[in-house]
Order: sequence, then C-alpha cells, then structure tokens
Amino acid sequence: MDKQNRKAWLYLLPAILFLGIFMVYPLFDVLTYSFEESYNFASQTFTGTGTYNYSYVLRDPYFLQALKNTFILVIITVPVSTGIALLISVGLNSIRPLKDLFQTVFFLPYVTNTLAVGLVFMILFKKTPYTDGFVNLIIHWFGGNTVDFIEGPYWAKMTVMCFYTIWIVLPFKILILTSALASVNPDYYKAAKVDGTSPMRIFTRITLPMISPMIFYLIITGFIGAFKAYSDVVAIFGTNLNVAGMNTIVGYVYDMLYGDSGGYPSYASAAALILFAIVLTITCINLLVSGKNRRYA
Repeated sequence: MDKQNRKAWLYLLPAILFLGIFMVYPLFDVLTYSFEESYNFASQTFTGTGTYNYSYVLRDPYFLQALKNTFILVIITVPVSTGIALLISVGLNSIRPLKDLFQTVFFLPYVTNTLAVGLVFMILFKKTPYTDGFVNLIIHWFGGNTVDFIEGPYWAKMTVMCFYTIWIVLPFKILILTSALASVNPDYYKAAKVDGTSPMRIFTRITLPMISPMIFYLIITGFIGAFKAYSDVVAIFGTNLNVAGMNTIVGYVYDMLYGDSGGYPSYASAAALILFAIVLTITCINLLVSGKNRRYA
C-alpha cells in the first residue's frame, strides 16, 4: 500500500469507526437478540436459542395490524406523492417569473417540525364537544355527513394518515424533481419544438427519460421512509396506537421495548429484522426495475 492510499484510509478511519460502532455492531447485536428466547435485559439471561421470537411476532395480531397499516401507507403514499410532486414540479418549471417564490412556499412544510404539523392535522380533523373540526365543516357545507377521522372508522383514520404523509413528503420530492427538470439540456426541447412535437410527447419522450434516475431515487427513498413511519402517527393518534388500531412496524418495535408491552427486546429485535428484510427486498426490487427501465432520449 503506497503513501497516498494509507493517507486515504487514515481520512476514512473516523467514519469507518463511527459506522462500525453505531451501525454494524448494533445490527449484529439485534440479530443475536432475535434468536435468544425469553431474554431478560436486567439479568442478561435467556432460556434458549431458536426461531420462536420470529414465529411469535408473525402470529401477534398487533404486529399483523401494524404490518397491514404500514403496507397500506406505503402502497398509497409513495406513488401518489411522487406523481403529485412531478406535476407540481413541471408546473413550477414553466412559471419563470415567480418560480423561486413558489418553490419556497412549497418547501416550507419540509422545514416545519413534523409533530407540530401532525398536531395541526389532528385539530383540523378531530371532532370535539364544541366543534366537528374544520374538515367536517367543509363536508357538512357540501351536504355530506360528518366523520370522526381521529377516533372513528378505520378507513377514516387511514385517510388522515395517508393525507398527512403525502403532505409531509411533498416538499422534498418537489425540490428534487424541480432541480432535475432544471438540469435537462434545453437543446432537446428546442429541437423537439422545431420538429413540431406535441407537449405531451415532449414530456413522455424527453422529460421523463431524462429525470427517470431522480424519480426512481425518490421512489426508493419514499418506500424506506414510509416503512419507518412512527412519530407522524403518534402526533395524530396519540401514543396508544394499538388501541387506535393505527400502529406501524416501527411503533410495534418501540412498544416491545419501552411501551405498555415493554420489556421484550427479543421480540422487538425479531420485528426489527423482519422490517429490515422487507425494506431490503423492496429496495433491491426497485433497483433492479430502475436499472432495466432506465433509458434516455
């Protein structure tokens, strides 16, 4: 190893140590806990090793409900938010005079505390003895029946959760896609206009292929972010998510460690690794699909 390589490894050493101590070691630690049955954190003892923790978690109705909630959240919010962000970004890119102003307005929710936004959503949708909430007032104004979105039927609570998640992730996606659109070579558009190409064909044959890497990046990160949802749900439905029927996989892991069901690190570790396997699988599938479908004009 020459002097230059030794210097490069020396510069990388702090980052390698940090990743090893705070990421790699905990991952192996969690893997060990997940196979230790009836692990007691206080005495550092367990009764045996095996796959019982995984079978327990996969049969636990609370985990199955959390898994269902998380998958619904992912399937709905990721494509919808990406599509809306793309439409808004295309619109912003065509508004030259006020483009910077509108970009700032759309980006504001991203720098706002997610818990604060969640509390605002709860106030907008929650029915109280004094008011039905702003959203219900609008529904009633159009002649519809009021709905308890916070403590009512499951579909109503999931609607609030999906709407909130889409709202909170839109600014980042708009920022990324707006930057991607600005990086497209304008010569492609000039040549297409000279040939008399329609705007829709320009969008599908030039714009989409050129920004496809960023779209797939947002889809992959969107899947990962949606699978990690927890604090947002707490802000809207409170800490007792199992009673509300709105827990997520991350919330289930937290409950197994610190919540009312706390004191079961083995079950929490098994659930965390199941989540890791799901996210890793979906990420690999997305990378394979994006690699096969990536094309440029």
